[in-house]
Amino acid sequence: MTALFTYNKMNFMKKYAKFVAGAIAFFLFASAVSAQAITTASAYFKTVSEYYATLKDYEADFDIRADKRDMAGKVSYKKPDLLRMDFTSPAEQVIVFNGDMLTVYLPEEAAVLQQSVKSEGSGNAANLNTAQGLSLLSRYYVVAYEVGQEPVLLEEGSSEKVVKLVLSRRNSSEAFRYIKLAINAETKLIRRVEAATSHGETFVFNFTGYKINSDISDQRFIYDPPSSANNYNNFLFSE
Repeated sequence: MTALFTYNKMNFMKKYAKFVAGAIAFFLFASAVSAQAITTASAYFKTVSEYYATLKDYEADFDIRADKRDMAGKVSYKKPDLLRMDFTSPAEQVIVFNGDMLTVYLPEEAAVLQQSVKSEGSGNAANLNTAQGLSLLSRYYVVAYEVGQEPVLLEEGSSEKVVKLVLSRRNSSEAFRYIKLAINAETKLIRRVEAATSHGETFVFNFTGYKINSDISDQRFIYDPPSSANNYNNFLFSE
């Protein structure tokens, strides 16, 4: 690694990018769920996953709290596996997944991080961006209600009511110790995702202002980073 990055910056970005690759699944299925009566947490989670499979596309505003850093922007998704995140903070930062390549542009570092992602196998980002990937979560994580099936306040001081789920890993090989989901009780949209790694890092995503099935063009997911930026390939697995 060149002197362009300090060890700490690169180490953080690796952790952050790995989280993005793993967490993409959760905000890709941020969508309305059916009005079926809630029975068990796993049944509720399955309903959300199944409804996600019917989505054509969506856009939403997001904010992220990661390693004491605040970020914000807009996310765009199109079925089956196109994703783009345009940041307003840090300004001009971009994350794009086109089904084959994950690209992260870091304007503050004048750097482009890229990772080719194969479609085969069950443990890669591509599969996590599909309905199949979502179903795999119930295989590797135990789903439970955090406080019961009745809607509760999103947080103290909020008037928004959500259904809260907790996904706990079945074994220590999974990247996240737990994943928490908050689903708006009225709109039935994923409102918040919180995930904690085995190393103690916590990532929190909030989503608002959804636009569902608005026929987003494929061109939205074509991104050409600045030619002046330095390129770093295979960054998810490099040391």
